[in-house]
Amino acid sequence: MQKSFLLYFLITLVGFVFIGRLFQLQIIRGDNYDPIRSAAVKTQYDYPERGYVYDRNGKLLVANQLSYDVMVQPDQVKPLDTLEFCKLIKITKEDFLKRFERAENYAPYLPSVFLKQLAKEDFAFLQEKLHKYKGFFIQKRIIRNYPVKVAANVLGYIGEVNENLARKSDYYQQGELIGKDGIEKQYENLLRGKKGKKYYHRNRFNKITGSYKNGAYDTLPVNGKDLTLTLDIELQAYAQELMKGKRGGIVAIEPSTGEILALVTAPSYDPNMLVGRKRSKNSSILMNPENPDRPTYDRGLMGAYAPGSPFKMMNALIGLQEKVIDEQTSFYCNGGYRYGKRKGEFMKCHCGIFGRPVHLHSAIAKSCNSYFSNTFKRIVEKDHKPTEGLNNWSKHVKSFGLGNYLGYDLPAGSPGLIPDGKYYDDRKNFRWNGSSIISNAIGQGEVLTTPIQLANFTAAIANRGFFYTPHVLKKVDNTPIDNPDFTKKKITTIDKKYFAPVVEAMHEVFKTGTGKYSQVKGIEICGKTGTAENFIIKNGIKEQLADHSILVAFAPKDNPKIALAIFVENGGYGSTIAAPITSLLIEKYINGKISKANKYREQKMLTLSLQDIYDKQLEKPIEEIASGTK
Repeated sequence: MQKSFLLYFLITLVGFVFIGRLFQLQIIRGDNYDPIRSAAVKTQYDYPERGYVYDRNGKLLVANQLSYDVMVQPDQVKPLDTLEFCKLIKITKEDFLKRFERAENYAPYLPSVFLKQLAKEDFAFLQEKLHKYKGFFIQKRIIRNYPVKVAANVLGYIGEVNENLARKSDYYQQGELIGKDGIEKQYENLLRGKKGKKYYHRNRFNKITGSYKNGAYDTLPVNGKDLTLTLDIELQAYAQELMKGKRGGIVAIEPSTGEILALVTAPSYDPNMLVGRKRSKNSSILMNPENPDRPTYDRGLMGAYAPGSPFKMMNALIGLQEKVIDEQTSFYCNGGYRYGKRKGEFMKCHCGIFGRPVHLHSAIAKSCNSYFSNTFKRIVEKDHKPTEGLNNWSKHVKSFGLGNYLGYDLPAGSPGLIPDGKYYDDRKNFRWNGSSIISNAIGQGEVLTTPIQLANFTAAIANRGFFYTPHVLKKVDNTPIDNPDFTKKKITTIDKKYFAPVVEAMHEVFKTGTGKYSQVKGIEICGKTGTAENFIIKNGIKEQLADHSILVAFAPKDNPKIALAIFVENGGYGSTIAAPITSLLIEKYINGKISKANKYREQKMLTLSLQDIYDKQLEKPIEEIASGTK
């Protein structure tokens, strides 16, 4: 009786196990079942076309071209004439053995790339004899092509999926292509599409016997989505031309939308250099940390610089908001600002207003260090509580997007630095007040900003108190994006009424101030030049290098169409290099061309090179220090 019960129990249990397994295979797995791991199934991928990329005016930026990869499935490889095969694909026997071992270690029953991106002539020759080499086959692959040879830092590049990523991913196989930087990386899921798969059944001799399950699990490829960027590629290309022979970054934004019109890093490179079999050789040059030009380092997004005099407008706005100054407040300059009794505790000024009261309008137009040092000291020491005062100052500054990554849609970036009370309180043996950190008043000291942050700050001024998160994606498959991260206004902590006097003073900069020699007839430009002193410490000795040239601007004054920030490393006064480049870019964007009257200015900037200065600074700085401004 007990034996009989045990028998029935075991039969019932086995029955439930089979039913459960069938339920799992047919119901739970269903259409999502991927038989790729079965040794009896061969998988063949059908790769989709990667999405195309266009600029805001429909200009093609990124296209596709066919490439041919030699694939291998190690468990299907039969003895072969290795020397003959190596001669066909132009590699050594040692290289063959290394590649084959790597494929075996990855997965002997899965196909992987043996030799990527075969030349067309080599492909045609190999195809005739490929039947002799069991386990090897040709896989067509889509690689990128860049018709317009600019904006490499924005577009990015694609590269191979490594073994580590392939093991973690349920989509990518080793040797496949994936976005590695820029738009290619940020919007990989949109651009890549979806691979098609065909499954074939094979017998115990590894021979294909037909379609697996009559194609029940086969899928068709889905092409990637086309992207339209916010870039104006003509403006981008022109800005890159103007920056030849120079190092630095340029960012141009449309204030009314936050759309990035140009994002330049200099020096840059032709994006086609990282396509095809030449990619490996070129990447070792471009990405070499010893390369002083660092062309793959995006200075527009990652270069953290002292903002210099353009930061004075921030302190003007905060001073007005906190009511420690108004438009009629005046300070005497006397050639600079004394912040201590000891020798050397004197900040020089080059505003040229000596022995007369300086008001807000003139202070911005003439870039008076004394005026903004007094303003900053009043902000920080308001109510005689420096920590609270600086915290409040820091809060205002960060409301413009400074001191953080902004949230733009590119993978690279630097947060810069906006200090607060805790930053200085945490310093040991440092008793501080407004005077001891006075360099922050003029955009030096501990303050660090990136070009994109300063461009966004300028856009907020152009909008009189708000901005949109900067972004480069405009449309997906010709449908405008509807992302609240990019369409919602970000309101600053400064009341709208306080922007009017600052805007008028910025207009004065290009009428009678430091930018007067870079005016453009018929366009009201509002801006602020800056010159940040630049030091390094070598072997414990402080050494001064050539100053950085800086300018921020927007135009026209009313209903602005473009806001810019320009940094030219070691470019000297902001009025000599950054200002003329700014006016050329504004004229090019708004008028579509450069007038005859400004052709001399254009030619001068196109031919100006600072390479001699850079060559003298080949030794990498141990530590950078910036203090003082002009």
